[in-house]
Amino acid sequence: MANIVKQPCDEGVIRSTPCAAPCSRNVGLWVLIATILGSSMAMIDGTVVNVALPVLQSELNATSTDVQWIVESYALFLAALILVGGSLGDRFGRRSIFACGIALFALASVWCGLSLNVHQLILARAVQGIGGALLVPGSLAIISASFSSEQRGQAIGTWSGFTAITSALGPVIGGWLLEHASWRWIFFLNVPFAVSVLIILFWHVPESRDEESARLDWWGATLATLGLGAIVYGLIESSQQGLLHPLVLGCLTLGAVILSAFIFVEVNSRAPMIPLSLFQSRTFRGANLVTLFLYSALSGVFYFVPFNLIQVQGYSTTAAGTVFLPFILIIFLLSRWSGGLVSRYGAKLPLTIGPIIASFGFAAFAIPGVGGSYWTTFFPAMVILGLGMAISVAPLTTTVMGAVRQRQAGVASGINNAIARSAGLIGIAIQNIFVFYIFNHSLDRRLAGLGIPPEVQKLLNEQRIKLAGAEVPHDVSPQVGRMLKNAIALAFVDSFRTCMFIAVGLALLSAIVAVMTIGNSKKQI
Repeated sequence: MANIVKQPCDEGVIRSTPCAAPCSRNVGLWVLIATILGSSMAMIDGTVVNVALPVLQSELNATSTDVQWIVESYALFLAALILVGGSLGDRFGRRSIFACGIALFALASVWCGLSLNVHQLILARAVQGIGGALLVPGSLAIISASFSSEQRGQAIGTWSGFTAITSALGPVIGGWLLEHASWRWIFFLNVPFAVSVLIILFWHVPESRDEESARLDWWGATLATLGLGAIVYGLIESSQQGLLHPLVLGCLTLGAVILSAFIFVEVNSRAPMIPLSLFQSRTFRGANLVTLFLYSALSGVFYFVPFNLIQVQGYSTTAAGTVFLPFILIIFLLSRWSGGLVSRYGAKLPLTIGPIIASFGFAAFAIPGVGGSYWTTFFPAMVILGLGMAISVAPLTTTVMGAVRQRQAGVASGINNAIARSAGLIGIAIQNIFVFYIFNHSLDRRLAGLGIPPEVQKLLNEQRIKLAGAEVPHDVSPQVGRMLKNAIALAFVDSFRTCMFIAVGLALLSAIVAVMTIGNSKKQI
């Protein structure tokens, strides 16, 4: 999932882990610098890659399926291995595993920047995902281990503030690099961050580990990766092959069987990656379902928005990067206020109202056609969606942590975080099926009335797999070329609107789940 969207329970992970020996103020400063730079590296990469997708499609002559894998290969390994990454840090040393994650992420970033074709880039992004699975939980765990419960409020505030700033600046800086330099620099940008973090880590940050940590659940991690991978592969291929194609059905069936085996392993493991007993709590189940539905909607939206902005609306990459600023800033500015809503009204109300407001934001994205001022088209949608998410994220963290025993809060927060990332992984794959179908149906309908010659129709059919990036044949007249470009743009807008309506349904479904499952207890982390 894009890091434009704030992940739930990051702060919960930090708050829930005990601190054996708080560090000094001087060391604490270096800990914050290292973890902020490390987290920012992953956040900037996520936001920049989303904005870069239309450019990558054009520069690498990639299909929409290829471009989808650029995001999904990273998200797959991050979602499946993030819990294992946290366990590795507890067992072998949080600083060491965090450093390994930073180094692997940086090396994979260089590979991304040097990739000669889209298939190399997809493989490099997968390695980046493995690095991210070590890096992301490592940064949270180091903060947990370095600050006492009394110090964590200020530490979390500093960490959240600076990472929010980098999340906001990431798309803008990335868009500028895409417009004025090369897409390769958005990956090379990670290298100086990584070098700085590694120097600080080994110079100033002490090592810490959990001597009583449980053994690693390698079987669980392997089965989760293979199961999610098979399902995502089947869903992505269904866009071209159809849902009833033997390859698609085989992958979906294989994925379901492997995930069933994963559940069996987790139930019978002495140290499971995901203790399924936590899901006996109705509130915990409900909070994770809310997360699943809401973040599935968000990830699909933010995956397709850059294509709409750049390929249909004609925004520059820099302008497209700035479009996300209102959303990011609203969540950052209102996060503390929304956290206080739980202590005043309980969790059910904000987790009902927040997704409902978000659904209006999704619906607002469906209004613009082609053209129009940003301030009357995409800006209102970003503001409404940002408000809805700001109301939802902090109460989600509080609800997850309050639904389990205190000693289980860290594991529960990690599970919720992994579910949010898995939701993004699955959400993009599923929504892309509808986008492909509606795009082709709408394009056929529009081309039928244009009287396009068969040879031109054939050339255009070969471009359909690129969606809004489809190129008009060069040998047509300027007038026909304009009509074809307009038909392609309007067909994508139709498919984009379908994606937004799906997001509306998912957001409303998450609100219904909150009403039915979340208790009214007033608690604040």
